[in-house]
Amino acid sequence: MGQDVRPVAGPRCIALVGPFQSGKTSLLEAILAYSGAIPRAGNVEDGTTIGDTSAEARAHRMSTEMNVATVDFFGDAYTFVDCPGSVEFLEDMRRALPAVDAAVVVCEADERKVPALQQILRLLEDQGIPRFLFLNKIDKAESRIRDALEMLQPSSRTPLLVRQIPVWENEIITGYIDLALERAFVYREHAESNIVDIAEGERIRQREARFAMLEKLADHDDELLETLLEDLEPPKDRVFDDLSRELKQGLVVPVLLGSALRGNGVLRLLKALRHEAPCITAMATRAGMAGEGDPAAYVLKTVHTAHGGKLSVVRMMRGAIPDGATVMGSNGAKARIAAIQRLTGAASVKVGSAVLGDTVALARLDGIQTGQMVTAGPVALPEIEVESPDAVVSATLLTKERKDDVKLSAGLAKLVEEDPSYHLCQTGEGGEIRLDGQGEMHLRVATERLAERFGVAVTSKAPRVGYRETIRGKTSLRGRHKKQSGGHGQFGDVVLEIEALPRGEGIRFEDKITGGVVPRQFIPSVEKGVRDALRQGPLGFPVTDVLVRLVDGSFHTVDSSDAAFQAAGRIAISEGLPQCSPALLEPMFKVEVYVPNDATAKINAILSARRGQILGFDARGGWPGWDVVQAILPEAEIGDLIIEIRSASAGVGSFTAGFDHMAELVGRSADQVIASRHAAE
Repeated sequence: MGQDVRPVAGPRCIALVGPFQSGKTSLLEAILAYSGAIPRAGNVEDGTTIGDTSAEARAHRMSTEMNVATVDFFGDAYTFVDCPGSVEFLEDMRRALPAVDAAVVVCEADERKVPALQQILRLLEDQGIPRFLFLNKIDKAESRIRDALEMLQPSSRTPLLVRQIPVWENEIITGYIDLALERAFVYREHAESNIVDIAEGERIRQREARFAMLEKLADHDDELLETLLEDLEPPKDRVFDDLSRELKQGLVVPVLLGSALRGNGVLRLLKALRHEAPCITAMATRAGMAGEGDPAAYVLKTVHTAHGGKLSVVRMMRGAIPDGATVMGSNGAKARIAAIQRLTGAASVKVGSAVLGDTVALARLDGIQTGQMVTAGPVALPEIEVESPDAVVSATLLTKERKDDVKLSAGLAKLVEEDPSYHLCQTGEGGEIRLDGQGEMHLRVATERLAERFGVAVTSKAPRVGYRETIRGKTSLRGRHKKQSGGHGQFGDVVLEIEALPRGEGIRFEDKITGGVVPRQFIPSVEKGVRDALRQGPLGFPVTDVLVRLVDGSFHTVDSSDAAFQAAGRIAISEGLPQCSPALLEPMFKVEVYVPNDATAKINAILSARRGQILGFDARGGWPGWDVVQAILPEAEIGDLIIEIRSASAGVGSFTAGFDHMAELVGRSADQVIASRHAAE
């Protein structure tokens, strides 16, 4: 029975994933060309691809968000989700994985990209996504495939299974032998490979490689093992059944060869997906959506288009939903579908309904977010939890024109809705709008997208460091506010004792008044004036770790008021703090840096150069070949830390940071911080 007549059930959704610049977008172009969706494959360098159509992707020649394209192949619908490979833009991949049937991991025989490959494979493994490995750029290979696989295997916790071996001619790979089909193929550029007889000189190598493939399959099939032990040849259909079953169960990762740019090996990849990748039933079961129930879909991406409004890219997990239906999100929000669109990059075609397995865009689902389930039933379904990584870099955003402040808020809300790995917050000090992201390029793309897609031009700067000041000494000071200008005057008089508290105690106000020299109703006013004055001390920063004790004062029966005693408290603090030996405090953070272990020494040097205190390092649990370095680092040194970490770790390092304590900063460093603050004011 020929492989190409095997039945296939339902529309598929396949993720194209892999390290940065591994060739995923070029592979999508080749797939679109082979399936007839486009007349010829575009080129990333020329900016003619169906994917990466955004201004940011074109400008930087890299994928900055997922691209979706649906094609027909042998009468079946396949939606390919081309995911960015840069560690800074992996959020789209994380959000897409719950919806896909399988993944094609595009990689190359490049040792520098092994850590990035390991990160991506770990995400697939943790979610149980069946996966093929497409060893790309085979036309540029300089080493044996066996050596390449030995180099790549540590990236995968699942055995890599060689499905094809290359045919060499004059030290160039001109084709391959498919070990399951037992056929040889000669590559033709952007055309179907020619089937040829296996050369006599290749037969021994082919038999050895095929037996090694069958042995690996037999690790999970006792009947196949017995067949091999009896030196019998298993039927081809049995081999294909094993390949499909073990792929679906996550027991092996089949490895296919090719060149996306030349279109080599792409048709065989499509046929492997057609016959071996699982269908919607397996994915729905994984998501807990299998069986009977109200129609349901998962929102894997949200896009705000310039003219079409909000689009929610969804995968149908159960039932069917017609155009115009009202659906409900996991948060209880309801919306009426304005249109259902089948996507091919930026182009779309309206369809009348979305059926089981379809990946389509639903228009105008206001109030429904990425990661939610939508249902046409009466009861909201739970959201699928996807954990986003901690932010590693921040920027304060300012509009170039004040009139755009409202547009900025709306644009940022849409930006975060499109990419939940951005984190938005408004700082208390100065009311700055701060955007946190996954790297320098991630934040740069955010500002470009705000201008291009949402029409608001912004500038960015480093956020303020949370410096504070405290005191080393103590004093006692009278603060008197007296004013007479006709009619009722103003009078407030207090005596305050000011002294330091242990680090981390904050601000404490104590009332020690006896004899009613300051009436009870004015004591809260004194405290309010004290706390107002402590918002900015003599060095220019908020004051902390200070005890203020109200011990004496006086009042006037007519002229005393809340405002007068607030002013008296402020006067006493502003005049008293300079007498208490002010000291500058800087925030110290506990930092954990995650990098491949060949970068550990470099990371130690980087942290030490940034005034860091190295606490130690250890192997990263569950990540062979990785370390975690722990250190205490000043907040001022964290701002651009990720740039050096990524530079030292082939672009894959990351870190987490959390506040640990405040430490006194002295000497030239303190003088520079204080001078900079005064200049800014």
